[in-house]
Amino acid sequence: MKHQPIAREEAWTLGVKAVEFLFAEPTTSIGASRGVHMSDRTKAASRSKRTPSSIKPVETAKGYEKRTIALVYDFDGTLSPKPMQEYGFLPAIGEDPAAFWAEVNRKAYEHEAEGLIVYMHLMYQKAKAAGVEIRRDDLVALGRGVELFKGVEEWFDEIENYIKLRAETAVSVRHYMISSGLKEIIEGTTIYPRFHNVFASEYFFEPYELPFPKRVITDTNKTQYLFRINKGVEDLRQSINSHMPEDQRPIPFANMVYFGDGDTDVPSMAVTRSNGGCAVAVHPPGGKQAKCQDLYRAKRVDFYAPADYRRGSDLFRRTCLLLDRILADIRVREEMWTLQSDAT
Repeated sequence: MKHQPIAREEAWTLGVKAVEFLFAEPTTSIGASRGVHMSDRTKAASRSKRTPSSIKPVETAKGYEKRTIALVYDFDGTLSPKPMQEYGFLPAIGEDPAAFWAEVNRKAYEHEAEGLIVYMHLMYQKAKAAGVEIRRDDLVALGRGVELFKGVEEWFDEIENYIKLRAETAVSVRHYMISSGLKEIIEGTTIYPRFHNVFASEYFFEPYELPFPKRVITDTNKTQYLFRINKGVEDLRQSINSHMPEDQRPIPFANMVYFGDGDTDVPSMAVTRSNGGCAVAVHPPGGKQAKCQDLYRAKRVDFYAPADYRRGSDLFRRTCLLLDRILADIRVREEMWTLQSDAT
């Protein structure tokens, strides 16, 4: 389903309450609970390993329950200005980031190899040569030094507050991350507890003398995790290849917004939008926006904006426009479901 353009009046006004909210001064900090219908996992402040849930079909006798909105994020370049490895790992082993990534690209080309596997292997080789042992706990600790764009830490509360303000029925929001970066480093960041689930590349540590790739998330197989969210099959031990009727999928693509920053996000943007969802591209504040403009012209994204996540920014305002449309769609589908139930 392709979305029709937002009505000009609605897009311009956002409603009196919404405008007041968008430009009011923030009053809370990260982690504050403000009454939004959040999942138990989102409320938890623990960084313990998460066990993804399998969500049951949602249209039951209780009524229409597809009221969950999923905001899905890339990490490097989207929530953080640079690749996560450049903040602690590469400096610790004395590697110049530009030279490291150039070597990754060269080796991937020469051996016709997957670039992400090459970079995970090269990280180990370089660390070993520098006499640095790669341990899981050390990678997690490196996450504490990863820089985030302005406003990212407060973003989750502000978005959830906005949905609470605008929703006419009980609507919940989940934040997901799908990243080709290392989950171990992501776990060490301040925002890790805010995600319902994080799908990222990982190492095996215990069974091998050397860290060995356990999971590698490439540009194209990121889309698998979008379908896992859509179908409610977040346990990676379960296959998602079995057919599931649309009316049994707990989070419709129409309830999703994907955030990315470039070509590596194109498959996810395309899948999300072609199935009725939305996509947003970000670029560094004050930096070049040519890539985002290309994505916009190619109809890969609904909006683009500087990666300023503070309330009142262009990114926040445009995301709220998309949320308004999703909330309206939920109400329409709920009303149609009610009529259908009454007619049967």
